[in-house]
Amino acid sequence: MRRLLLALPFALLPLAAAHAATATEHASLGAHEHGVARLDIALDGKSLEFEFDSPSMNIVGFEHDANTPDDKAKVANARELLLKSQALFNLPEAAQCSVSSQTLQSPLFGDKSDADAIDDDHDEDEDHAKGEEHHHSEVHAHYIFVCDSPSSLKKIDLSQIFKTFPGTHKIQVQLIAPSGQQGVEATPDNATLKF
Repeated sequence: MRRLLLALPFALLPLAAAHAATATEHASLGAHEHGVARLDIALDGKSLEFEFDSPSMNIVGFEHDANTPDDKAKVANARELLLKSQALFNLPEAAQCSVSSQTLQSPLFGDKSDADAIDDDHDEDEDHAKGEEHHHSEVHAHYIFVCDSPSSLKKIDLSQIFKTFPGTHKIQVQLIAPSGQQGVEATPDNATLKF
């Protein structure tokens, strides 16, 4: 499974190049676009893996540190909902999938990488020079399922993600399955992916 996920970036290079060209044209949007999430899905044998990345704005409605009781409650609720991965991905019961592992990372949850610290320091210096303060934070979720009957995975319904996190308007999906690779843009009205 690890090999499959490591191969994913190379398999997606043509898409990344096209996206980079679009991002250059629309530099004001950058890589962090509110309302848009990314989801990579890989099925290898009985292992089904999801990598979900979303701006915090889509998940909790803000990106700043949770300082108020209301903000802290929103973060705690979002974390709880993200850990209900069976419900979020609405996997078919016939596939008999069970959660093997799941991890969540976000500055909102108290996580901060060295790269984030460097980026935040740089952004804060620029923002303070301009007299403004602005932070971008993301939520990263990694889920691994073991499916006893992977041949029953004919589709995945992402509609629950849109219902649970209404700030999410579209999900850019990359799917690798035995039948091949596909890139799809899921929306609330078109939330079903076919394997």
